[in-house]
Amino acid sequence: MPNKIPKSYKVDDGLVFIHEFLKHPLQIGSIIPSSRYLKRRIVAAAGIASANVVVELGAGTGGITRAILRAMPQHAKLLSIEINPHLYSLLKSIEDDRLIAHLGSACELKEIISLYDLDAPNVIISGIPFSTMSRGTGTQILKAISSQLAPNGRFVAYQVSNRVATLCHPFLGSGQTTTEFLNIPPMRIFQWEKRA
Repeated sequence: MPNKIPKSYKVDDGLVFIHEFLKHPLQIGSIIPSSRYLKRRIVAAAGIASANVVVELGAGTGGITRAILRAMPQHAKLLSIEINPHLYSLLKSIEDDRLIAHLGSACELKEIISLYDLDAPNVIISGIPFSTMSRGTGTQILKAISSQLAPNGRFVAYQVSNRVATLCHPFLGSGQTTTEFLNIPPMRIFQWEKRA
């Protein structure tokens, strides 16, 4: 059925998240999935309701993905990129014809967007942990984000560390930061808007 978003997976998201975090601690930004409070704050900061093309980096078990799909217009497209094959298989189980699930790296953002013939994204949301990757890799990803965003597009990153703000400054300047304390761990939400 098109546009059907399951309320929960057949497996426990929390257990899957912990298992994958223990196997790949540098790829996953938190030991447990995002709280509903964090999901709401991310969706609001990104302005999902008026977006045509949204890109999600580091979809995990799909909690943020489902929140984006609930808020997104019916005509919009969501490209969710996940590097972990097990988490990608869970992402693929979300039944919504607006979702494009892609197994790959955020380092290849330009090529992935081109592969699906998508317009420049109005929104890019990232949960990938910039604090655990090399400075070079983080800079490469943020440069790609900045170049691929549509004019006036928004980049939203939810992170435990503030390293993304330092790395992103040369590309998008100073962003806004808020903190969601009703999440374990408390999560910082960074937001930038690309000048036209």
